[in-house]
Amino acid sequence: MTFAATIVTLYPEMFPGPLGISLAGRALREGRWSLDTVQIRDFAIDRHRTVDDTPAGGGAGMVLRADVLAAALDSVGPGRPVLAMTPRGAPLTQARVRALAAGPGAVVLCGRFEGFDERIFEAREIEEVSIGDYILSGGEMGALVLLDACIRLVPGVMGAPSSGMDESFETGLLEYPQYTRPVEWEGRTIPEVLRSGDHARIEAWRRRQAETDTRLRRPDLWERHEGARVQSPSGAQRRTRDE
Repeated sequence: MTFAATIVTLYPEMFPGPLGISLAGRALREGRWSLDTVQIRDFAIDRHRTVDDTPAGGGAGMVLRADVLAAALDSVGPGRPVLAMTPRGAPLTQARVRALAAGPGAVVLCGRFEGFDERIFEAREIEEVSIGDYILSGGEMGALVLLDACIRLVPGVMGAPSSGMDESFETGLLEYPQYTRPVEWEGRTIPEVLRSGDHARIEAWRRRQAETDTRLRRPDLWERHEGARVQSPSGAQRRTRDE
């Protein structure tokens, strides 16, 4: 099954952009995923091709019209989830990315100006998604981030199927520190345990480092991880033994 991406946007020329190079670009050329764009302005209903209007109740900026957005979305065939990139959306997570990557693809709606007329979310089944607590000029950059995260997990895109499993967020922790040659650089050496060849020791070291880094750098992730571990049967047993 090919992962099919459709971008609904005022700026289709922004795609594939960085998705046309490296692993994603090669996978696109090989047909492991597909990309097409829909120009929102093509569905305007006046001769000026107007897609926005002033905010109801007053205020700065312009708002994308629900009727134009709906017509653009309705032109795309059914069967894939529709996601709108907006700072009001739910934070994008690795779990959601993995679920999307395992599916038929996604239709991604990109906003501009002051955002969308709220009625589009009442009238159509759309999942609102955010890539972080900051504001961009439009949803296109967010769409690129979302698609890159998904495409790298599509079978055959990364060289080894396990490449996407042992990474930050996959287990609720940040990834452990990585090292490579030379063994010594500017007086700093690769930790001895990583040169020992003892896979059990290496695994234990990596686990400790991942837990320590997560606790220090991302206490929010650590709190969620600890909560999930305590709630699971095996986690409860470990916690009891630890205590």
